[in-house]
Amino acid sequence: MTSRPAEPAINPATVANNFVNQYGKARLKRFLKLLQQNESGEKIAEEFGVSRERVRQWKNAFGAMVQTYEMNPEIMKLAGLK
Repeated sequence: MTSRPAEPAINPATVANNFVNQYGKARLKRFLKLLQQNESGEKIAEEFGVSRERVRQWKNAFGAMVQTYEMNPEIMKLAGLK
């Protein structure tokens, strides 16, 4: 049984440059702003005229999802953390 070679890692700078070449820098800024606003992949795909899969690929190339947990200030005070 032979295994397939691993696919090469995608360089985020290359993906970003290709994006700018095709859509322009203003559209890259718009795309990043939509990501920061947690817009759905479907909405972004519609706006850019691409598939949700393409949006997912761009998101993975341009960064990573980071989630944080924000404590209720009253609970922080009760716990003596603030």
